Amino acid sequence: MAEQKTKILIVGGTGYIGRYVVEASAKAGDLTDHENLVKALKLVDVVISTVGHDQLADQEKIISAIKEAGNIKVLPGCEPTLFFCYFLPTLNQPGVTTPPRDKVVILGDGTPKDDPRTLNKILYIRPPANTICFNDLVSLWEKKIGKTLERSYISEEQLLKNIRESAPPLNVILSIGYSVFVKGDHTNFEIEPSFGVEASELYPDVKYTTVDEYLTQFV
Repeated sequence: MAEQKTKILIVGGTGYIGRYVVEASAKAGDLTDHENLVKALKLVDVVISTVGHDQLADQEKIISAIKEAGNIKVLPGCEPTLFFCYFLPTLNQPGVTTPPRDKVVILGDGTPKDDPRTLNKILYIRPPANTICFNDLVSLWEKKIGKTLERSYISEEQLLKNIRESAPPLNVILSIGYSVFVKGDHTNFEIEPSFGVEASELYPDVKYTTVDEYLTQFV
């Protein structure tokens, strides 16, 4: 008997991150219609939520419906997509769509290492060539465009003040920036071999796109 295929529901597949997960998505459930959302969830095994940062409250609706449905096996995250589709193309500069060519704002002192990570069991995507701090990332971009950017730094204290004084969803975006670029929370720990593995070590034959190669498209 052939193994039954896993069915996946993607909520928010037409959003900023969602369009990178699927090229097209038929909406399987209205987040404001709890009953129909539960019915949709009962038809699938996995939920991939890619709703935008301005819909953070809707995540609670999804989780509530998942609990009631009672059949969802996993709710995976989207950290690598977030990095390559949101942070890297703009060097985390607000209000732009390409890396800056004149000035750059760096959160903290720019020294924490920056790399993508994902979770499947605990599968970390931490390729060596993509473990780079913000200062080195800016230097790499400067080398590509043959120009030195004027750098300004937002201190940790000022960033925390901005977070406290900002309303949603800006405070959430700033909080993510603080965690990633100031504290380096995604790289400031060792992968525990008993329950974690790094993807490039697990699949050494798979060629991944380096940060250097990725930025070349914007030159």
